[in-house]
Amino acid sequence: MNFIEELKWRGMLHQSTPDVEKHLSEGLRSGYIGFDPTAPSLTIGNFVQVQLLTLFQRSGHKPIALLGGATGRIGDPSGKDKERQLKSYDELDNNLQHQVKQMEKFLEFGSGKTDAKLVNNYDFYKNMNVLDFLRDVGKTLTINYMTSKESVKKRVETGLSFTEFSYQLLQAYDFQCLYKEHGCTLQMGGSDQWGNITSGTEFIRKNLGEHAFAVTTPLLTKADGSKFGKSEAGNIWMDGNMTSPYKFYQFWINAADADLGKYIRYFTLKSHSEVEQMESDLAEDPRELKKLLAEELTRRCHSDEEYENVMKVSELLFSRNASRESLLSMNESALKTVAGEVDSFKVKKETIEKGVNIMDLLAESTTIASSKSDARRAVQGNSISVNKEKITDIDTSVGREQLLHGKYIMLEKGKKNKFMIEVV
Repeated sequence: MNFIEELKWRGMLHQSTPDVEKHLSEGLRSGYIGFDPTAPSLTIGNFVQVQLLTLFQRSGHKPIALLGGATGRIGDPSGKDKERQLKSYDELDNNLQHQVKQMEKFLEFGSGKTDAKLVNNYDFYKNMNVLDFLRDVGKTLTINYMTSKESVKKRVETGLSFTEFSYQLLQAYDFQCLYKEHGCTLQMGGSDQWGNITSGTEFIRKNLGEHAFAVTTPLLTKADGSKFGKSEAGNIWMDGNMTSPYKFYQFWINAADADLGKYIRYFTLKSHSEVEQMESDLAEDPRELKKLLAEELTRRCHSDEEYENVMKVSELLFSRNASRESLLSMNESALKTVAGEVDSFKVKKETIEKGVNIMDLLAESTTIASSKSDARRAVQGNSISVNKEKITDIDTSVGREQLLHGKYIMLEKGKKNKFMIEVV
């Protein structure tokens, strides 16, 4: 497929240098995007750029994911109104290793012509001393050129350290190195990176006498103007340990109808005609459209198994007909998700292992019942279930045999009130 045309129909093309479409049409090209390891996981905001690399590869080109082992130590001022807090080298290295694993889920790596490649820009600088940097890198651009960039202009008045000011030089030199060592002729990124990216094309023009290209995507925002990729609880992470697959799925389900068309175009791997057909068929049912998008992305970003677990969690939380078999089939990750969505109590392991009377469990080990008499009435009124089994005898003991994965017990009081016990 034509990469630039693909970006256009998806609404993902913001700016590009002249003749980039012609350049890409003339043969297989290598293009890159940089990712600084500022967190132990990518967010779904970063996923926009991962999707860009994915579409580039599906267009018959070779994507390079440039990991910011060096630039992550400096801090990019783009889009920031104040200086970043520098992270330790150990933290950055740990973050980088996590991000490598995530990249490997989305791009096809190998030795083929269009197989993706991972490069760490730390390799460009580890043997360079400060004098080499100033002579070979710092000499390329003038101060006037660098301060004309929006990422710098916005920060000059509020404060910009030399460290962050130099970020533009590093990103530009990265492009030059990738051009020389990997034949990379295209840099891509978000629109806030345009200044840094075009500085790279200038490096290649001045230092190598060659021509390079740039493409940026619009910064993705919600219809209400707020930042994409966040929920009320904060960032939506691609790591299931930081944002559970269930919460990831719910982010898409809870998206505003006004954002849906944009989200589908940015993130689905379906074709133009498939998207238009899907939107036509479900024009009166936006929730079903959200379900299809949420399913596709949960399967891609997590796994088929995690998607099935999300469906089980949803059924358990919202369906009155959820079965005991469904609960017992859940893995520990799914049970942890349920515990995060309902009122949960931590109970000492020895309490459960020696067995605890149901009324003591309800009224003393937890606050599910306000008193033992309240617990008695609930049991005798057939209101209490343990792991989806009704409890009708006030002398029932709850013990280790009820533990799911040796850790969880689900209690219900009435039809709507669900609780999880986690042994500690």
